Amino acid sequence: MITVELTRFRVSPGLSEALLAARSAMLRDFRADRDGFLDARLVRLADDEWLDIVSWRSSADLAASRAKGGNRPGIRAFFELIGEIVSSEEGTAVEEAV
Repeated sequence: MITVELTRFRVSPGLSEALLAARSAMLRDFRADRDGFLDARLVRLADDEWLDIVSWRSSADLAASRAKGGNRPGIRAFFELIGEIVSSEEGTAVEEAV
């Protein structure tokens, strides 16, 4: 089953455009360096909050990714724009998207 990572975070006012600009390099680095990475969606919420929904092949792949942290320039640049992690959860997808 697919593991889903849900990370809710805040960026400082005025950094939203920089966050969006850094996203493509982060995803490129994830595809190149993160075994088991399937896809990601970034959702803009109210009050400078965001929700990142990332799908992984397994919980072990997610854990390995977390251990690597911001080890590549595109990932590091995106992570540095995050001002505060509000929450981070892991779940299991129970149905496929149609």
